[in-house]
Amino acid sequence: MGDIPQSMQVVEAGGPGGPDVLKAATRAVPAPAAGEVLVRVAYAGVNGPDLMQRRGLYPPPKGAPDLLGLEIAGDIVAVGDGVSRWRPGDRVCALANGGGYAEYCTVLADHCLPVPGGLDLREAASLPETCFTIWSNIFMTARLSAGETFLVHGGAGGIGATAIQLGKAFGATVVATDSPAERCDFCRALGADRVVDYESEDFVAVVRDSFGGADVILDIVGGPYVARNIKAAKPDGRIVQLAFAQGAEVTVNLMPVMLKRLIYTGSTLRSRPDVFKAQVARELEEKVWPLFAQGRFKTVVDQVLPLAEAAEAHRLMESATHKGKILLAC
Repeated sequence: MGDIPQSMQVVEAGGPGGPDVLKAATRAVPAPAAGEVLVRVAYAGVNGPDLMQRRGLYPPPKGAPDLLGLEIAGDIVAVGDGVSRWRPGDRVCALANGGGYAEYCTVLADHCLPVPGGLDLREAASLPETCFTIWSNIFMTARLSAGETFLVHGGAGGIGATAIQLGKAFGATVVATDSPAERCDFCRALGADRVVDYESEDFVAVVRDSFGGADVILDIVGGPYVARNIKAAKPDGRIVQLAFAQGAEVTVNLMPVMLKRLIYTGSTLRSRPDVFKAQVARELEEKVWPLFAQGRFKTVVDQVLPLAEAAEAHRLMESATHKGKILLAC
């Protein structure tokens, strides 16, 4: 492994618990297995699933690292057997099954993407988790199409910012919800056609009265939003549930789902088969990565904190005051 050190700095979760369970530690640098690459991590993204895993609600799948961190960007320093596309020295961003909160991380070669032209590693680290999530759920599953109305809840967050931009880039009319006014302005700056401040407006009324309903709805709220999303959806609409900030257990009248022929779906990306995530990576490189050079998609990084301050990054994420992505500098 050449000049690669034997040990590295990481952040471990001694949880489950609050952000304070995250502590700096030292571990051995992993070696890439067949089909994997070893990346010297420059930046790691902080995402909702990291918070859930820290709380003990989202355990890593069998064989995955126990360290948090599902997206990284950095330089490849070693490749495992069978890897042909990548070489040491290549700069990549990647979707990881865990292990991103570390100076070195092994990832499947097929889950790596080149850093888009014009972007640096900091910007590239903000892409994998949200892009894989939005592309697989909104475009591959819900099949959002040009001319349709796309309702995005939590538009100023990392997932929302990506959803707004990709929805617009592929020809949808995008309605976003958020609050307060500063976050709503941020959604408008990303290209949302209409922004609903949920503290002062009813998104169901706005979407139905102004757009005749939504064809595709992306929800991270859950709780009371489940019934309201069903009400806001057009006939043949598709509702995609990606998180449950206000609870997953609800009592809801499902009759409108039948009468309007709605599709209600959701997924967790981490548990999807590796071959599926490799397919998503190929489609992103072909269809989404060119948008950067065209000026139709931009990265949105809110704050960058040192790896050792991962607990503070989690507090910031939980405060829901950030706009875009939070990163750790490794």
